Amino acid sequence: MRILVLGGTSFIGRAIVEEALRTGAEVSLFGRGRTGPELFPSATRYRGDRDSGDYAALRDGTWDAVVDVSGYFPRHVEQAMAALEDRVGRYLFISSHAVYQRTGVGPGSDEDTPRRPPLRDAEELDDDTYGPLKVACEDDVMARYGSRATIVRPGKVAGPYDPSDMFTYWVRRAAQGGRVALPADPGQPIQVVDSRDLAHLVVRLLADERPGAFHAVGPAEPTTLGGLIETCARVAGSEVEIVPVPPGSVPPFFPLVRPNWPSQQRDPAKARAAGLPATPLETTAADVLAWDRERGEPPLRSGFTAAEEQAVLAEATPR
Repeated sequence: MRILVLGGTSFIGRAIVEEALRTGAEVSLFGRGRTGPELFPSATRYRGDRDSGDYAALRDGTWDAVVDVSGYFPRHVEQAMAALEDRVGRYLFISSHAVYQRTGVGPGSDEDTPRRPPLRDAEELDDDTYGPLKVACEDDVMARYGSRATIVRPGKVAGPYDPSDMFTYWVRRAAQGGRVALPADPGQPIQVVDSRDLAHLVVRLLADERPGAFHAVGPAEPTTLGGLIETCARVAGSEVEIVPVPPGSVPPFFPLVRPNWPSQQRDPAKARAAGLPATPLETTAADVLAWDRERGEPPLRSGFTAAEEQAVLAEATPR
């Protein structure tokens, strides 16, 4: 199978390329060439820039499928489809659970859950625009490719090389042990999917030529945010005491903290039936811990600093 990946050298795309190559696929990469230029020497590389609309490198060539991991604005998708024309068999778009309505949705929601209204004229990504922009991207892919379109909507993706620090924060913090400040209810449901499980699903969907939308969520067994922290500690051989602290003490989007619990309880049945694996949370945590230590544990961009956490814990201690 000949697969063109729009992106493919950062995190999710990197895992997809690794899995595709493992299965014997012939992989081509399209991007600016700034991230991981040393990766995947066997892959064909096409240089371009989605932000400026430079797709000239793709004017020739045919592929059985394209995997779009870097489409955030409708123009990204529209310009890619115009450049590729009918020289690809299937278009698989990596979307998000942010496409769904935020109210009136209960636990166990499936891929037919109502989505938010599409948005086409925004040029900034934030909490209000990200999901609706993805909706517009999905609509355009479906309109152009129909039964040759596949949409994958991941939950929070976790694994080595994750640039977001959202899962890595808790892995590192739990490994340090001691009193852990949690600005949320420890009973909050949480869904994370291992990046390699997501990659396996994507490649299987392409091989099986499956159309439609699929939830990529995990882990195999339902867990809570408190349970996730305790799992990370167990993997690291440390002991933790989870201390709930007021949510108002932190900025929005603190790692894995979500006020809308049903958004962390999506139904993975369709994706599981299509081949989504279920890597144990312990394995994901252990691999992220090893990767984080190997890279030297650089400062994280998310979560409390040590000083901030100590101050919050001091406030939480009964006087």
